[in-house]
Amino acid sequence: MKPVTTPRTKPDRPQPEPLLRHVVGDALRRERLAQGRTLRDVADAARISMPYLSELERGRKEASSEVLAAAAGALGLGLGDVLSLAQQELARSVPRVRAATAPARATVGHRAEVCLAA
Repeated sequence: MKPVTTPRTKPDRPQPEPLLRHVVGDALRRERLAQGRTLRDVADAARISMPYLSELERGRKEASSEVLAAAAGALGLGLGDVLSLAQQELARSVPRVRAATAPARATVGHRAEVCLAA
């Protein structure tokens, strides 16, 4: 008689954070669709090819800041606006790390500041 086995369950793994190119592409696409504009219209206004803009929106290409600024400008936005939309999406999609495991941050008043060094 064979012993009864139960399927092994995989330990819970944290979901990987989304790639920036996916989040930025989603933000561009949502804004374009909200404006009721076509890929052709925005690509022409940004002076980039329609297939390239499509690949940016789908997160298949990593765009330079110049290209992102051009696409944002074609949508009547600044580069900061697109990055802000992407940040909002990241904040919704990435679970917060518990305070006990979060890295220490310098705080000033009620704002948290992160220092970056090159």
